[in-house]
Amino acid sequence: MYQNLLPDVLATGPILLVALVGIAAVLVDAFRNDTPSIPWIAGAGLLAALVLELFKLDDAGFAFNGHVVTGGAAAFGNVVILVGALLSVALSPDYLRRIGHGYGEVYAMLLFATCGAMVLASAGSLITLFVGLETMSVCLYVLTGLVREEERANESALKYFLLGAFSTGFLLYGVALMYGASGTMVLGEMGPGVAASGRTALFVGGLALLLVGFFFKVAAVPFHMWTPDVYQGAPTTITGYMATASKAAAFGGLILVLARAVPLGLLAEEARFLLAGVAAVTMVVGNVLAITQRNVKRMLAYSSVAHAGYVLTGLAAASEGGYGGALFYLLAYTVMNVGAFGVMAYLEWDHEQGAEQTVDSLAGIGYRRPLLGVTMGVFMFALTGFPPLAGFIGKYLVFAAAIDAGLTWLAVVGVLASVVSAFYYLRVLVSFWMKGEEEQTEAVRAQAFPVPALAAAVLVGCAVALLGLGVLPGEVIEAATGFFAGPVQTAVLP
Repeated sequence: MYQNLLPDVLATGPILLVALVGIAAVLVDAFRNDTPSIPWIAGAGLLAALVLELFKLDDAGFAFNGHVVTGGAAAFGNVVILVGALLSVALSPDYLRRIGHGYGEVYAMLLFATCGAMVLASAGSLITLFVGLETMSVCLYVLTGLVREEERANESALKYFLLGAFSTGFLLYGVALMYGASGTMVLGEMGPGVAASGRTALFVGGLALLLVGFFFKVAAVPFHMWTPDVYQGAPTTITGYMATASKAAAFGGLILVLARAVPLGLLAEEARFLLAGVAAVTMVVGNVLAITQRNVKRMLAYSSVAHAGYVLTGLAAASEGGYGGALFYLLAYTVMNVGAFGVMAYLEWDHEQGAEQTVDSLAGIGYRRPLLGVTMGVFMFALTGFPPLAGFIGKYLVFAAAIDAGLTWLAVVGVLASVVSAFYYLRVLVSFWMKGEEEQTEAVRAQAFPVPALAAAVLVGCAVALLGLGVLPGEVIEAATGFFAGPVQTAVLP
């Protein structure tokens, strides 16, 4: 009999709770199809799991013989995921009903995707990492093609699925090579395993292939090609979820792999060089391509590519400050990006999930809907990195960590890329506030753009949270960096 079953179940309680609530949502929907209570059930389950994870931040440990990491950095990653999921669920009901797809199954799929994301961010071994990644991915493939009547949505879902399956092949091959080099699947045992076997080259090759899989999930260049099409074709609140919660999960899993599985010495230097190169290219390409976009969702898609580069800058530093700064950045990015996609969801006028909606089409919309205009201003300034908002603090942390690690050139590239990003972020605000309503198209004038109370509360809450995290970031930064005190390899160990 497995003696530690009950303690392990309790240690992974938030993950299991999200899964059980997802099953409950399916059962409720089976007897009361598309009942309005399902989003509330999903939200309550996510909120309960969030509270449980907050209590676990200072209680680092393991479950299921080291295959799941609990507390510490894993708990912080799960908090970020749950925040993104909870905000997305809160923004979705009215929006999905408006586009005629307010199905109860959507919230069950979001819950199952969140469960997989939490497993990924808590992975203590390559087995749990793969299970979490694929559970999350399969749900996202389905959600991308939610609007089955639209050709663009079907195309996006198919493209996402095919490229995702292709990247999974790289990841699995990397897992096999890393296992062959170390003789173990448990991340914390890989360093000693490689030292004992002497198969460093084999391990390096496996790690490189594993990173390809991760780079696809976080939309790093050159594995970003799916991002604009998928973001454009999916329902906008679902896009917000994909851009935040799923990306936070992938980065959380990547941090655990780098912090626990990569041996010190030459291999760590090689990994840092690879991450730094990918980070630099991702920041530059993401921002340059975003400038050329007229569609708002495609612009935000390339923006998310650039932000993946900023987070990778922190990981390239491979230090306490770098990993902690990356976690803080993921929290800030989740709040500001869910808010930005939330605003765009309630400004849609093209009946194609924003696929045809351009920046110029929303000329003067800030005067018609001041709440949406003001909150969008906060989100755009935060994404640019203006003080005193949380986006500025996040960029400062990852760039400072890069400088401390001797990667000054990478920090310079990041700062210049951020300056470039100001052009397309502020272009949205110019259209919102500095152009007349007479420039709007007839289709835009015909829309009332109602904002329900819950969505308004979420958007205002996100804006206030960004200001609060920017003005008083101390405790959050201390918590995020404290998880990695001591040797980086064992940073997530108790």
